[in-house]
Amino acid sequence: MAAETDRLDGLTSWHADWSGLRVAVLGLGVTGFSVADTLVELGCEVLVVADRATPERIRLLDVIGAMLVLDAGGGAGVAALDDFGPDLVVVSPGYHPDHPLLRLASDRGVQIWGDIELAWRVRDKSGTPAEWLCGTGTNGKTTTVGLTVAMLRADGRRAAACGNIGIPVLDVVRDPSGFDVLVVELSSYQLHWMTPGPGRVAPWASVCLNLADDHLDWHGSAAEYAAAKALVYTDTKVACVYNLADPATRTMVEEADVVDGARAVGFGLGIPGPSDFGIVDGILCDRAFLDDRRNTALELTTIAELTEAGLAAPHVVANVLAASALARSIGVPPLVIRDALTAFSLDPHRIELVAEQDGVRWIDDSKATNPHAASASLGAFDSVVWIVGGLLKGVDLGGIIGDRKARLRAAIVIGAERAPVLEAFARHAPEVQVLEVDAGDTEAIMPTVTRVAAGVARTGDVVLLAPAAASMDQFSDYGDRGTRFAVAVREMLGGGADDTHPSGAA
Repeated sequence: MAAETDRLDGLTSWHADWSGLRVAVLGLGVTGFSVADTLVELGCEVLVVADRATPERIRLLDVIGAMLVLDAGGGAGVAALDDFGPDLVVVSPGYHPDHPLLRLASDRGVQIWGDIELAWRVRDKSGTPAEWLCGTGTNGKTTTVGLTVAMLRADGRRAAACGNIGIPVLDVVRDPSGFDVLVVELSSYQLHWMTPGPGRVAPWASVCLNLADDHLDWHGSAAEYAAAKALVYTDTKVACVYNLADPATRTMVEEADVVDGARAVGFGLGIPGPSDFGIVDGILCDRAFLDDRRNTALELTTIAELTEAGLAAPHVVANVLAASALARSIGVPPLVIRDALTAFSLDPHRIELVAEQDGVRWIDDSKATNPHAASASLGAFDSVVWIVGGLLKGVDLGGIIGDRKARLRAAIVIGAERAPVLEAFARHAPEVQVLEVDAGDTEAIMPTVTRVAAGVARTGDVVLLAPAAASMDQFSDYGDRGTRFAVAVREMLGGGADDTHPSGAA
């Protein structure tokens, strides 16, 4: 076992000798296939064990020469893994640590890596490795990553967004054109599998945007979830960016084991102190990356300009500041940041204006899949008809309901787990009108929701789809949920919102 460990410790380059290494890959989604494809290219013997796979990936796996065992129940996979006798297991995000395959590997003393660790080790395939900027948080990760990449590209850097956004890091590091900077979005699942050692990621700069309860059903507790998020700062070389409004992120930085000389850089919506990013009289400022940061600041953009670009919601402004800190840490000039923000557009289903009629705005924030994200979205508007519910992932909505009830005209509850949501409203906001949509047919859900919403919304209101929950109980994903909402809104308003009323289906 010591010899195997020594060999794995030495595999810190694409050009190391990976040949003959026996590797089991768990999962055959986008990430799992990228892992298997990479390992075969490196000369490893690869066994993939997955509970499901598309016909196309099964065919491609056969083409590249990896073995596959499909096993939804776990028994055949355990037998196959035991028989294969791997030197290493690489696990796709989402596999719970108590999964039988992982318990077997642990019992056998086999090292377990995630795709991020493997990607870091082989990042030199196309020459000089790109620097990594790593980001995580309960809410705002994808927006911040997109903003950072836009700033880097505006400065002429070859930059790519990858990781939890859906583009595997391994696909990017194997791109023959190469990159200067990778902006890597990391989920709590991916961070969980990032263990200390020779292959440990050492980012140029890192950020945890915020922390609130999420994925507790996977991590087991809020403390374990927070511990996973905190790993983003480990071995950071230049800047640990944290949220001045979220003490938990400051604590993460204070307790992180970083490279000597790495600085703590705060961001927030108030006046910035030295080494912070913030706002002074409507101007977004950098007081971190300049020589005389105690007495001066660099102007990045203004709230007025962000309003023109559709980026002025408070939580989006916070994302802008965090992204600016990452970009400034690697030398992007302030004027370039301003230009990049002027041209930037938010991703679909992120506080996206669907329609406006009779003084009512219809907003799709289907990407708000947890309470923290939904709370930020609610905080951007004064009077809201809130569409809420779905798969709760083990979290309680009582806190957000209590905090935001003064902004609610009404709430429309959807999803398979409606009972806990209704109970939370009864406990924390009994004065708020709550309507329940029980539509078993996916096709009928959003048309029903929009009719109900049109019946209670008044001039000046926002009808906000910010469900604070995952979507897979009734929809294929949050994008499907948001798209169905937008289609239903446009179809209904095309006939005149004033003539539409709740049908009693609520």
